[in-house]
Amino acid sequence: MVWGAREVTGCNEYKISDNKNNIKKGTLTMKRQIIKIDEEKCNGCGGCVPNCPEGALQIIDGKARLVGELLCDGLGACIGNCPQGAITIEEREAEEYDERKVMENVVKAGENVITAHIKHLKDHGQHEDLKQAMDYLKEHNISTPKSEDKNEEPLPCGCSGTMMKDFRNDKVEEAQEQPAGATKSELRQWPTQLHLLNSAAPYFKESDLLVAADCVAFTFADFHRRFLKGKTLVMFCPKLDSNMDMYLEKLTAIIRDNNIKSITVVKMEVPCCSGTLKLVEQAVKNSKKNVVIKDYTISIRGDIV
Repeated sequence: MVWGAREVTGCNEYKISDNKNNIKKGTLTMKRQIIKIDEEKCNGCGGCVPNCPEGALQIIDGKARLVGELLCDGLGACIGNCPQGAITIEEREAEEYDERKVMENVVKAGENVITAHIKHLKDHGQHEDLKQAMDYLKEHNISTPKSEDKNEEPLPCGCSGTMMKDFRNDKVEEAQEQPAGATKSELRQWPTQLHLLNSAAPYFKESDLLVAADCVAFTFADFHRRFLKGKTLVMFCPKLDSNMDMYLEKLTAIIRDNNIKSITVVKMEVPCCSGTLKLVEQAVKNSKKNVVIKDYTISIRGDIV
């Protein structure tokens, strides 16, 4: 059969006409972010499944599988719940996300999953999808979950639990006046980003290593004095950076070949940032070295939690 012109009928579907004027339905694909599962790393624990309220993940044949591209929003709520680091986000051609199809799955799972999904959309600033979800609930006479915080505003992107907040009007204790002049930088090397670092660089030899998620230094005001002083810095983002396999190999080489004395990990409280610690733990294990790991978590308000 010879296929003719494609007639676009909406965001999620198109029609294809053959030479006999028959109509076939197809699925419109687009280049977008979507999760990728490394089957070699996945051990089938299932930790990711309940953290995907959209129902895009299932355990099949002992491995986590993406069972429907149109159900995956690509926002990565499942990433922080994979102990093996098997889930990442990639950009590729995929079926366009369909919120109404997602809601068919969500409502079947009950009130708690509906609440989690609505919060997930709010957290990530998915205004159009949120409107579709709320419309679906109204059309099917399902009560809509109420927000616990009326002042919360969604982030344009991020992971669950990172609700946008405005701190400008908060009453905070006045900090003790500091002496005039610039604060001294405690940075001892360049570059700092893991992608650019050379594992054989001399500043790694017998050093105390600081592994920090990207956002930490911008959030924790005393980062240089409290964490960076006297340490060699490695930084990366476990959610947005690609090629975590390369990161693991490089960090393993740094630990294995340089007699690292200690490792301090500083990450943000948001779920996807837990991948920072997991990468370090796996690198230490792969290096076959006995290294003390100190783990700190920073809140979005810039406090140690």
